[in-house]
Amino acid sequence: MFTVGVLCFYGVSLRDVVVFAAYLVLAVLLPGMLLVRALYRRDRTLVDELALGLCLGYALEVFAYIGARAVGVPLLVLAWPAAVYAAFAGVPALRRHWRGGPRLRAPVWWSFSLALVAGYLVLWSALSFFKENALAWPALAHIYIDMPFHLTLIGELRHHMPPTVPMVAGEPLSYHWFVYTHFAASSWITGIDPIVLLLRLCMLPIMVALTFVIGMIGRCLSRSWIGGLLAIVGTIFMAMPNLYQGIDVGVFTLRTVQSWMSPTQTFGAMLFAPIVLFLTDFRRLRHDRGTWALLGIFLVAVMGAKATYLPLLAAGLAAVVVVELARRRKLCVISLAVLGGTVACLAYAQLVLFGQMRLGMHVDALSLPRINWGGLTGRDSDLAYAGSLLGIAGLYVFSWTLEWAGVFGLLTRPRLFLRPPVVLMLGIGATGLGATLMLGHPHRSQLHFFWACYPYLTILAAYGLVVAYRRVRLSLRTVTLVTVAATFIAFLVRGLWGVAVPLGPGHAEALLYRPYVALGVMMAMATAALFLVMRNRRVVAGTLTVVMVSAMGLPAAWGTRIVSAAFGGPRDSGASAAAPPTAPAPAIPEGAFAAARWLREHSQPEELVATNEHCRWGSTEPCDSRQFWVSALTERRMLVEGWAFVPRNYADWRPGLIPEQQPFWDGDRLRTNDAVFRSPSPASIEELTGRYGVRWLFVHEGLTGAEPRIGDYAELRFRSGDYAVYRVAAGR
Repeated sequence: MFTVGVLCFYGVSLRDVVVFAAYLVLAVLLPGMLLVRALYRRDRTLVDELALGLCLGYALEVFAYIGARAVGVPLLVLAWPAAVYAAFAGVPALRRHWRGGPRLRAPVWWSFSLALVAGYLVLWSALSFFKENALAWPALAHIYIDMPFHLTLIGELRHHMPPTVPMVAGEPLSYHWFVYTHFAASSWITGIDPIVLLLRLCMLPIMVALTFVIGMIGRCLSRSWIGGLLAIVGTIFMAMPNLYQGIDVGVFTLRTVQSWMSPTQTFGAMLFAPIVLFLTDFRRLRHDRGTWALLGIFLVAVMGAKATYLPLLAAGLAAVVVVELARRRKLCVISLAVLGGTVACLAYAQLVLFGQMRLGMHVDALSLPRINWGGLTGRDSDLAYAGSLLGIAGLYVFSWTLEWAGVFGLLTRPRLFLRPPVVLMLGIGATGLGATLMLGHPHRSQLHFFWACYPYLTILAAYGLVVAYRRVRLSLRTVTLVTVAATFIAFLVRGLWGVAVPLGPGHAEALLYRPYVALGVMMAMATAALFLVMRNRRVVAGTLTVVMVSAMGLPAAWGTRIVSAAFGGPRDSGASAAAPPTAPAPAIPEGAFAAARWLREHSQPEELVATNEHCRWGSTEPCDSRQFWVSALTERRMLVEGWAFVPRNYADWRPGLIPEQQPFWDGDRLRTNDAVFRSPSPASIEELTGRYGVRWLFVHEGLTGAEPRIGDYAELRFRSGDYAVYRVAAGR
């Protein structure tokens, strides 16, 4: 009821909530859960079955919708749950799975904790996203800048297979587009508008499923319910220790893996988590054909959902192969088999799905530290010296060490570092962090490697803390005292030696390192004191050190963040990875929504539209080509709209350029498109319709100049505010 109340408060009708819930349960979750019961034989709770069933349901829905949309019958996507129901009702050996078999009994506090986590995700979504992203126009026009891009791809997948770039007709869609098939399928099945699905409904169950599977991995690896809960908490509350006098300071306030702003990242994370879960027990895989089938399904799903995960998985599996070869003098056949499948999926994604496009990603060592150096110092990032970049990179590594210090708890039982799942996750983590530091992208998309890997470092940290706790049997009181003391030290350092950022004129760059050096010195002194006092109990001293350093990570990070929010101070260093602000309210032209919706209702999906909208509203000098609203609201392909995120635009990008300000690469097409709006004539209309097949003109009349007389050569069909929609005859 809490979730229903929140959704209704933020503009979702009760009808949409009920219909979406019914769709999710009957067409995704329940058939997926039946298949999980039949194929996955590891001990599990009912919640585990539901979470894995939801993940599997999403993956199978993607495949089913691709086929259904390709044959022109999108509602044929319902054939896959229908087939599952028929099989499990008609095949005697499968009927027992309706009841389910013996389940793992979960402690009451575990179930209660999961309910709290789900409630937190709803509340966090409401306060951090729903509140700032309205459903109704014109407030809708101020949503996060990438949302119209996601919306236009949903429209493309609703009507076309294979998909292309809808903002620039004919361009291949070299992108992670599987998540948009889910949005498209759910829209066809429920009849709910894609705007509501994107901004309110679809991501919530994906986040919950991801979080619960992360808990399963942590629990299975550590064989501890506490380990599972620590993994969940560390993942959804991930925060780096910020000792500066501010809130938004670049890497120290990176967002978490669960994200409304990046559906591809969150969807990919959810589909990738079961793969890691299956690989936590390599021995069980040897003779478990059901799990192999599930593994193959999820590998292929991740390939098109977020291929960023595949090189990380390949690196982790390669590490397992090397370690097992060194330990046992033989190859790990299971690791090699999964590695082969991973490499095959990665090759297909790069060569076929992405057409060998890099989409702006390139090798640029310490690109992210350079950006954050500029934000923290207030200076041009291009002026940073190599020593400065290494210094900021050192702060990254120091912060990461604090965040995942729990991993060092495994040193109490060093042989655990050689366990295949531990090696796998260490490989994933090291590769992800390395890619974050060594790659560059004009929109900082190298951060997707960080978001992809950090949950598994968090799981290892939780595992290390559980192992260390079991080894020395620390009392809860001792752990609490050490945690409180360490958090207090972080507060003390921030209060005494914290620095306001960005640095003011004349301030030395060395000030940036002062609070972190002070924290490091105090950590070293506390560690030395522990080992001195407990010279005969070094394992206990080491465990207390791990607890202390871990407390200076996540607990202290949230503590300082709360203090900054409560007592004010500088908010933004300019180094934040958050999005730039949207266009101001006066820049939103009147009538755009009504005209776009009219065109959607009165045109066919295969009909091509020409528009004179190329720049974001309010950002025309220079032109910011991140304009996607026309294709997003009409669900129609444009001859040329905004081209900032088109793969071809990234192919022409070079370091030092701003992708969204680059000129359109096909000048002839753009001139032909714009001639109709600036100086219409029979010849310009004929070229547009005959050469490119345009059938509609979507005109922002505020950009056409005085009396362009388009109506002399095209049929006016609709006008609203600053917009007009014209129909042009074929071959005219």
